[in-house]
Amino acid sequence: MQHSYPIKVKEVRRETVDCVSVSFDIPENLRTEFQFKPGQYLNIIKTIHGEEFHRSYSLCVSPLSMEYRVAIKKVEGGKFSTFANDHLKAGDTLELMPPNGKFTRPILANQSKHYLLIAAGSGITPILSLLSTILEVESQSSVCLIYGNTTIDHIIFRNQLLDLKNIYHERLQLNFVLSREWVEEECFQGRIDGHKLLQYNGKIFHATDLDEVFLCGPESMILDCKSTLLSLGIPESNIHFELFGTEIKKSHKVVELKTNAEFSKIRLKTDGRTTEFDLAFNTQSILDAALAKKVNLPYACKGGVCCTCKAKLVEGEVEMAKVYGLEKDEIEAGYILTCQSYPKTSKIMVDFDQ
Repeated sequence: MQHSYPIKVKEVRRETVDCVSVSFDIPENLRTEFQFKPGQYLNIIKTIHGEEFHRSYSLCVSPLSMEYRVAIKKVEGGKFSTFANDHLKAGDTLELMPPNGKFTRPILANQSKHYLLIAAGSGITPILSLLSTILEVESQSSVCLIYGNTTIDHIIFRNQLLDLKNIYHERLQLNFVLSREWVEEECFQGRIDGHKLLQYNGKIFHATDLDEVFLCGPESMILDCKSTLLSLGIPESNIHFELFGTEIKKSHKVVELKTNAEFSKIRLKTDGRTTEFDLAFNTQSILDAALAKKVNLPYACKGGVCCTCKAKLVEGEVEMAKVYGLEKDEIEAGYILTCQSYPKTSKIMVDFDQ
């Protein structure tokens, strides 16, 4: 199981009226453990007024920059994002877990590819990491970026993107889509969706030429765009996505049980120790139940996306509400997302150490 480390904040920089970027001073003795791939994220832990918050934020820089920076957009009602935007400052300490995430692919100097990157709002953070790395490492590759926001003033990293366009103008096509501000070309007005991709195909990109597509943003945008890209003939294996702002539903469909018992006996193995407790069926996920019992487990999004709470199901059966973060081979190997897992049998054994 991954562990967290106290890391000092190096800089807090205002990017837009409702977004800051935060860089961290990773000690030399942790640099190896904190090596990351473009598109990965950091899990941040912070206690505010006695309440502990776990949040995952994507790194927005290239690994070649030797910098560790994330962007935190203020969310209405979001206690941690509000704290970060209004109070976090250089010199403060946050608990960080080493980088993680699968929203990445090998970026190699000998590759010559056509990339399509699509982002909305704060979804630009992992996309910017991928974009910067591709342009710097793959000198024969070209990139088309489609980035949606409400207005020009809300475009996160606008200056950095324009700088990249100036440096790599022959290989980077930069397209801003605005939903609440007038733009000259009608196709760049509104929200990014499948219909817009059909408009863009043949105009700013050619689907038949694309080697890799990366999408990051709200669930509705991702699912709509993915469906359209598939209809354009792009193989599903070449479409990679990360969900931001996934709706986390507290309710779930009633699990069909395989026992007459009232409770499931849950056993959790973490760091070599085993914890046991009873969990009433159709009440809580395994993760929520464990946290209520004060069991120290890794987690962040609780939305089935980040995979921080992934563990091996050793005994019993569960039903998962969402499985966005797991690959098919991981599911076949018995891994589950404990934040989405509800017991179906009277005994469950979950191993966080495998």
